[in-house]
Amino acid sequence: MRNEIAVILVDVCMPEQDGFELVSMIREHPRYQNTAIIFVSAVMMAEPDRLRGYAAGAVDYVSVPIVPDVLRAKVRVFIDLYRKTRELELLNAELENRVRQRTSELEISAGQLRQLNEDLEQRIEQRTREREEALAQLFEAQKLDTIGHLTGGVAHDFNNLLMAVLGSLNLLKKRLPADDKSERLVSNAIQAAERGAALTQRLLSFARRQELKPQAVKFPDLFDNIQDLLSKALGPGIDIRKDISPSLPPLLIDSNQLELALLNLFVNARDAMGDGGTISVAAEETELARPGNLPIGRYVRISVSDTGEGMDEATASRAAEPFFTTKGIGKGTGLGLSMVHGLAAQSGGILDLASTKGKGTTVSLWLPIAKNTPLTVPSYESTEPTGTAMSSDGLRVLVVDDDLLVSMGTSAMLEDLGHTAIEATSAAVALEILSSSEEFDLVITDHAMPGMTGAELARLIFSTYPSLPVILASGYAELPDDHGLAKLLRMTKPFTQEQLQTTLVRALAERATAT
Repeated sequence: MRNEIAVILVDVCMPEQDGFELVSMIREHPRYQNTAIIFVSAVMMAEPDRLRGYAAGAVDYVSVPIVPDVLRAKVRVFIDLYRKTRELELLNAELENRVRQRTSELEISAGQLRQLNEDLEQRIEQRTREREEALAQLFEAQKLDTIGHLTGGVAHDFNNLLMAVLGSLNLLKKRLPADDKSERLVSNAIQAAERGAALTQRLLSFARRQELKPQAVKFPDLFDNIQDLLSKALGPGIDIRKDISPSLPPLLIDSNQLELALLNLFVNARDAMGDGGTISVAAEETELARPGNLPIGRYVRISVSDTGEGMDEATASRAAEPFFTTKGIGKGTGLGLSMVHGLAAQSGGILDLASTKGKGTTVSLWLPIAKNTPLTVPSYESTEPTGTAMSSDGLRVLVVDDDLLVSMGTSAMLEDLGHTAIEATSAAVALEILSSSEEFDLVITDHAMPGMTGAELARLIFSTYPSLPVILASGYAELPDDHGLAKLLRMTKPFTQEQLQTTLVRALAERATAT
């Protein structure tokens, strides 16, 4: 029976089975346990009979003769109650479904929230780690920059001292009488001063103040040219392996300094391996897509790896500092890797060091690719001076330097060459002398001077005395290349008398060509 039944009317007095028994049977059916049942009785029922009917499950009684209005009213009440009950059940069922759906949505949202929290925690942890790494890199860069400024300043001042020492020793050697012992002593002093000059060049290299001559260089050709030299420098027991693509684009680098850097890296690798091993050199083109320590662009990465003992984290973090070395006394100056670091930075690249204790070390140089740069760079042609206009005899030279020892040494070398030297202790004094009636054939000026630099002085001289040659002498590489100074003749301190004479001849030759 599929029809829904709201009210059941049952006669009390029926043949074979009375209404009480029928109601008891109806109540046993699960579907009708809550259905309203009204007894219809034609006889007057005593109170015990009524209680029996209620106990069986009846909810009301109607006496015969039936009054239609009364019956309809009672039936209507129970039908309305049935409808309200059904509506309430439907509402409860709908509410339970909505509660279940909402609970499921909340569980999904809670799961998503937990996942978001986990992701957020991971991102925070990652950003914190990246920030700590960036701060550590910044601290390291600031530390190396501070050390670089310090070493650069010390090297510059030391070059001035070596300038006076070497100049005086070379002049003294020329004037000494024929005495083997005295000549040997002076030669030893000159050799020591020259070693000091080489040391300052390494310091200036680390401080990024050496004078570089960048040009487009094919690394495969460069390495092939120095491989024999590297093999001889390393000695027996060292196996060199290379993985260099012949199609690498050219680098923008000072080739001589790159060769020296490779030699330093290979010697360091050899010393780290002790009883021999394998040094591997690799070069590949790399595209940097995200900015970091280098601008976005194309680079060539040159890696030198060894199979040595490696370094721990503390040692690796200091490896590029000047004078820091793990080698024994007399076996290293601690400037090799710092020089390579300075060359990479000054060339627009970086040095990256990866090392594991007991597993070896890899030093990588990220160097910029040459763009629209010819593979050969024009150099000064060797022009021999001819004629009176190009003669370098008996010149009047204005020597400008705030260091009296340097100016005295330079003047002594000029006078020994047969020239007349007039000294000026500053650019301002030099301009006063030039504005007087005295005439000069050439000016030699230091660059790093208080008040006005040598480059600024040269610019003023070119604007006022365009035919007067100027030679800029400095231990620094940070010289301006603009505003007409790109082809300014330069000498790196400490320079020798021969280098001075060569530069004088070149300056006069260029003046003669210009006129």
